[in-house]
Amino acid sequence: MQISWKGVYPALTTKFNSDFTLDVTSFRNNLLFQLECGVDGIILGGTLGEASVLTEEEKETLVRVAKESCGNKVPVILNIAEGSTAEALSKAKTAAEWGADGLMVLPPMRYKADEEELYQYFSAIAASTSLPIMIYNNPVDYKNLVTLEIFERLINQHDNIRAVKESTRDVSNVTRLKNRFGDRLSVLCGVDTLAMESFVLGADGWVAGLVCAFPAETVHLFHLCKNGRYDEARAIYRWFLPLLELDIHPKLVQYIKLAEQFCGLGTEFVRPPRLPLAGEERKQIATIILQGIETRPQLQ
Repeated sequence: MQISWKGVYPALTTKFNSDFTLDVTSFRNNLLFQLECGVDGIILGGTLGEASVLTEEEKETLVRVAKESCGNKVPVILNIAEGSTAEALSKAKTAAEWGADGLMVLPPMRYKADEEELYQYFSAIAASTSLPIMIYNNPVDYKNLVTLEIFERLINQHDNIRAVKESTRDVSNVTRLKNRFGDRLSVLCGVDTLAMESFVLGADGWVAGLVCAFPAETVHLFHLCKNGRYDEARAIYRWFLPLLELDIHPKLVQYIKLAEQFCGLGTEFVRPPRLPLAGEERKQIATIILQGIETRPQLQ
């Protein structure tokens, strides 16, 4: 399937039962609602998807369920976050065998690589697969910055490196990327709280988190911005921001899963070492979510 690398791409959570087994029914129901609301692709196995606590068999199940649910409507993209090049190459091969349509690839985990090491890492993965690739550039959380020079070398060498999930937290980097690469590299905002700013500057899409609980509002906000309806978009963005800020906290998984539960789109169950929210913290986050639900805008 061709991937446009434009529009809204939910980074889906993985749904669990109270005994920590996969809740495939809840996962499928959320995914189908995302499709109903008009998302443009699905991303599995990221931080929100709790990939670090999933077995290979569970990841395969999620990919196959997603492919069955999506059909030919939208692409299914699998995240790769590995510590070694060999393991990343193995995961890329496996993703293709499972039927994934594309890859989102992080820099090597648990190691601060230099520029040549980063280039060689991404280059080896791209050379090993025909699947299109989006590079996840998040130096704040993962300590590796993919520079413009690295991107230049990579896209000149590999036709299947097509997009970047832009999470540097420096919104001006959208302009740097567009100035340097134009349409050669799609830019997708990877930080919920910088979404509208990124769209105004020309970002092509949004790898979103709160979309898991609020897909209609997320998709509507994106399209308002792309159609230049900024006054309407700004009103929704101001309503949305307290919720979007849940995406930039270390407990984003617990926060967003709680939002899904309140919206009837999932449960708050997480796998250890994560623990469910409790006490005053849960009360504070619930207040933010419920206020957002009570005041959610009418979409037109």
